[in-house]
Amino acid sequence: MPDSPSPGRRERKKAATRQAIADAALELFLEHGFDRVSVRDVADRADVSTTTLFAHFPSKEALVFDREDDVDAALTAAVRERPEGLGVVEALRAHALESWVPIATDPRRERFTALVNDTPALREYGERMWMRHAGTLSAVVAAELGREPDDPACAALARFALEVPALTTGRHDPRATVETVFDLLLDGWRAQEGASDTAADGSRG
Repeated sequence: MPDSPSPGRRERKKAATRQAIADAALELFLEHGFDRVSVRDVADRADVSTTTLFAHFPSKEALVFDREDDVDAALTAAVRERPEGLGVVEALRAHALESWVPIATDPRRERFTALVNDTPALREYGERMWMRHAGTLSAVVAAELGREPDDPACAALARFALEVPALTTGRHDPRATVETVFDLLLDGWRAQEGASDTAADGSRG
């Protein structure tokens, strides 16, 4: 009897299958449009069963946003695992430069954006996903800084930071755009921190 695959091998195979499904879906959606492609079409292109497809993706819309959980995890790690002495805004800047700029320069980016914007179901799904990411990032920043979970400054920072990918779309120099936006965020965040410190000093006086 052959040995069963090791946990590491199983996870790699699972990840490869998931990526193959996502790649097949995006190819078909870009070629024919989201509404004209069925889940069966995607499964056939990826050479898997529909049961396997739904084991990896809970819905047809999720096929388009296949990195949803990865994005949440990456945002959390960018803040929590930042080097000692590095501020939250600078940590998010570094994450954007490393992870978001390559996406902005992907040759399929413009077509992907058009696909989402032209498909109501995908627009709605994307908006819900964006709000989930904003909630995750806001909560992580608040926890790191010892603030209340619903702190408005942390919520605002999260939402502004998550607008950066959209702002880089179609720009000649996405990296420069990221730097410009985070320079503005950093100045605003410092002013907000200063106001908080002043208010705290006054309450102690």
